Amino acid sequence: MNLAHLHLIMNHVPTVGSVAALGLLLLGYVRRNEHLKHVGLEVLFLIALLTLPVYVSGVAANHELRNRSDISIDAVRIHQDVALFGFSWMEFAGFIAWAALWQWRRRGRAAKGMVPAATLLLMMALVVMGRAANLGGEIHHPEILAGGTPAPAGDPNRFVTSAITQVAVYSHWAWPAAETIHFLGLSLSLGVLLAVNLRILGAMKQIPFADLHRLLPWGMLGFGANLITGMFFFVGQPAQYTSSAPFYWKIIFLVIAGANFLYLTVFGKAWGPFDEAQGRRSGGANAPFHPNVADKAMAILSLTAWLGVLYAGRMLPFLGRSF
Repeated sequence: MNLAHLHLIMNHVPTVGSVAALGLLLLGYVRRNEHLKHVGLEVLFLIALLTLPVYVSGVAANHELRNRSDISIDAVRIHQDVALFGFSWMEFAGFIAWAALWQWRRRGRAAKGMVPAATLLLMMALVVMGRAANLGGEIHHPEILAGGTPAPAGDPNRFVTSAITQVAVYSHWAWPAAETIHFLGLSLSLGVLLAVNLRILGAMKQIPFADLHRLLPWGMLGFGANLITGMFFFVGQPAQYTSSAPFYWKIIFLVIAGANFLYLTVFGKAWGPFDEAQGRRSGGANAPFHPNVADKAMAILSLTAWLGVLYAGRMLPFLGRSF
């Protein structure tokens, strides 16, 4: 089994998952049920996380197939370009969904327009992902094409992924600048989650948990910066990563770390009851905080995942067959 098999197994996750999330959101609107909307946003965020390994495995599958004479390289490149756009829409939708969940738990309601914005972004992502899935089917099944054969793509340099590669390889500033932002984002995200999870495990008891928990949006900002710059590296020089086992370890650990953001946002201990008079949650310095076994297990899992991210990222030049 290679990564092409993995992509075949996972490639329907973004489309099927998006349909499920969109169905929950639309049903929430129809029934005027805020709980259904909340669950729809949670599902959307999880699907955005899982879209990362789907896209990465797709690029790896491309490298598995690139030397086969029975595969149209133009069809693969078009599929990869559309998939990149779909991935971008999906991650943006997931970020807005998380922001809406954060506001919901913090203030008792999301900011006006946040949930509709997440819904519209999800619709756009679903349309593009559906197109990418159809193009993926055309690679091995030209019989589903209206004309029977794929249209010629022309100059290979016109593809978005090729343009990103040109910038990554030939620009004197783009890669170093992205590396700087990448490490700043890593420091921000890891620093916030390290403090929050250590507090769950019983450290720094003199600091109210709610005060540390309020830093979570900064951690998500760092996570987003890491994702954007990391995808620039991957799309710009995919051959450096697709043959490297530590890179795939890192992707798995990143998905776990992203799930930790969702867990810390939706679980109730940080927030306390909603105070209607003040228009916010009453969690504060005097709010009781008693994490249970599940909370502590998630904290340990998150810290282990971040150690895995650091180790796998640092070992990329030394393990596997990349660089």
